[in-house]
Order: sequence, then structure tokens, then C-alpha cells
Amino acid sequence: MALNPEFVGRTYAASAPYLVGREKIREFANSIGDRNPAFHDVEAARALGYSDVIAPPTFPVVISMTALATAMFDPELGLDYSRVVHGEQRFNYSRPVVAGDSLVCVPTIDGIRSAAGNDLITVRGEISTEAGEHVVTTYATIVSRGTAEEN
Repeated sequence: MALNPEFVGRTYAASAPYLVGREKIREFANSIGDRNPAFHDVEAARALGYSDVIAPPTFPVVISMTALATAMFDPELGLDYSRVVHGEQRFNYSRPVVAGDSLVCVPTIDGIRSAAGNDLITVRGEISTEAGEHVVTTYATIVSRGTAEEN
């Protein structure tokens, strides 16, 4: 079943606040094998001008995935998640994520298109502090294999 193109531009409610913790940052950095001292040691991060440890550049995927799932699992969209593979992920930063941030994510469906018999959906997540300071925008493109309607 093809995805419903009328969903392009649809924005969903903000996620619940996610309180970024030092240990979550350290765990994430360890899981990706990144030993950058600013991700592990408060004093190293402070020497760089930050108030606490900062998160690796791909850490916001942790925050955005729950919010993006709200869009992707909307039953009216028509996405069969059993046919999904990850296509692309990117991040546009205003500033790094810092331990102690309380962040929310607002997901929007940016695009739906068909290519080679597959549907591609791009979901943007605007991540900001609860006070409204923009931190990072995430973009996730997923491929729904073999679901595009043939013309």
C-alpha cells in the first residue's frame, strides 16, 4: 500500500521532555566507541566552555525516535513497518546537547516520494529546550520496500 501523500507537512505534538543525563551521554559515547573526553569528563567539557559533558553528534536520535515514531506509526499514513529499512539520518545543530538539558521534539513529515517501487518518507524532528531554545533539527528518511504504486 502506498503512503498517503496528504501527510506531507503534518506536524505532531511535542514529545514528553527528555532530561539528558551524564550517564546516558557516556553510555551512548561508549556504545559508538567514541572516547572524546568532552563526552565523558565534566572538566574536559568545561575546559571547552560547556557547563557539563556534551553529547556525541548522533545522540539526538535517542530523543527523536519516540517522537518520530508518532508520525511513522500513524495508522492513516499507511506505513507497513515490517517493510521498512533505514535510508538516511542527518542533524543540523544550533548548539551541542549538554547534560542537564531538558529537551522536547516536534516531528513533522517533510516529504513522501516513490522511487524504484519503494516509498520514501522523510520526518523532521525539531529538538529544543522546554524553554524554546532550538538545539538541533534531525532528519530521518526511511524506505518502505515495494509499497509504491506503479504509474
